[in-house]
Amino acid sequence: MAKPLILVSNDDGITAPGIRTLVTVALKLGEVVVVAPDGPQSGMGHAITIGNTLRLDKSIAFNDLDVEAYECSGTPADCVKLAKHHVLKDRRPDLVISGINHGSNSSISVLYSGTMSAAIEAAIEGMPAIGFSLCDYGHEADFSHTEEFVELIIRQALDNGIPENTALNVNFPMKGKEKIKGVKICRQAHAKWQEEFDERLDPRNRRYFWMTGSFVNFDKGEDTDEWAISNNYVSVVPCQYDMTAHHAISILNEWDI
Repeated sequence: MAKPLILVSNDDGITAPGIRTLVTVALKLGEVVVVAPDGPQSGMGHAITIGNTLRLDKSIAFNDLDVEAYECSGTPADCVKLAKHHVLKDRRPDLVISGINHGSNSSISVLYSGTMSAAIEAAIEGMPAIGFSLCDYGHEADFSHTEEFVELIIRQALDNGIPENTALNVNFPMKGKEKIKGVKICRQAHAKWQEEFDERLDPRNRRYFWMTGSFVNFDKGEDTDEWAISNNYVSVVPCQYDMTAHHAISILNEWDI
């Protein structure tokens, strides 16, 4: 039987260690094609390129693994679009995976995440998709403890499918002395970034701002991604791109409009 076709992308760029880990694991389970940004695209959310040219070039990043790879000048969402319409043409991926991101994409971070936007873009196109992230922002982060769970989750997705119009948001605790306890299916925690803007002056005495701040978790539930990660579990949150606040429709229908 033909191997499953797995499309791989990310937002940290095609040379990031996280995507190499993901490609290495995916190769155990199927044929892999990579279309990823040519440089870092973190925090781009679901941005797409509409006012500038897009460039797509063959990449040598995975020549040692004998993997067909392309680097794109655009965003993660652009990468998935170009993969579907140009690179793969009439071939449809059995699964689209994104990551492994250097840094958490749990809770509210899913809205800002380029990693998850690649997965959500795939879901919009009707392709099963998963975004993987590690709660370690270091470029030299250790991904070794994620590999068995990445393989497990990919295998389950290939065997069982992913619900329609859904992308899975998977987050791993950073490597510690204790082994990961297992996998938890979760909801997104109610949390946010409490931003601050540090005002500074450049060498020409012109004012600029640098965003700082801290993450605040308001959610005390034990069924959330934040709880799972902090208790050394892998969190899996099913995400949808329909952002309708369905509970508010009946309230707004009472307005005199």
